[in-house]
Amino acid sequence: MLYLVPTPVGNLEDITLRALSVLKMADIILAEDTRNASVLLRHFGIDKKVYAHHQHNEHAAVTEIIRWLQEGKNIALISDAGTPAISDPGFLLTRACIENEIDLTCLPGPTAFVPALVMSGIPCNSFVFEGFIPVKKGRQTKLKMLSTETRTMVFYESPHKLIKTLEDFISAFGDERKACVVREISKIYEEKKRGNLRELHQYYSAHPPKGEIVIVVEGFSE
Repeated sequence: MLYLVPTPVGNLEDITLRALSVLKMADIILAEDTRNASVLLRHFGIDKKVYAHHQHNEHAAVTEIIRWLQEGKNIALISDAGTPAISDPGFLLTRACIENEIDLTCLPGPTAFVPALVMSGIPCNSFVFEGFIPVKKGRQTKLKMLSTETRTMVFYESPHKLIKTLEDFISAFGDERKACVVREISKIYEEKKRGNLRELHQYYSAHPPKGEIVIVVEGFSE
């Protein structure tokens, strides 16, 4: 069986008891970054061999992983932080398991965009998760399409691209659109900055951000 196991996005104590149980039981652990996985496993006293499974090797590795599963091995897949397949490796392997009629389950647990959305103060009864928007090809087309999206929009972004993304959001959505930038979720320096896109651009132009970032933007309204 394949287990998709969410891992903490910040504080290691956010991991669930079931996730620890699965990681201890698994015959094989696949990880986006074996170094990050080793820190997590050592913290909880789990001594297991970890194999790399990331965006650069997941296509080539799927066939062998399916063979392991067909041989009866239990495999746990973890990403660096959060839930596998949510802007992280996992979808290809999940689809391959379904095509080969191999049982799988995804444990409930940490996902960065959920706490960011809830803490934003922007309506969260209806939203669309966009993850990382295209860096170049298709970026403007995507933003033009989203300019009339009425649901709250949620994005992931890296710190060194935040200013450019806020500038593009201003061009596409207008500088008065309400938004919230949340970074370092569940860590010591967790930060929530709320305001319109112009105010957020001004703040982060003066205070260059660090850490993983979630941007929540209110939807379009007449």
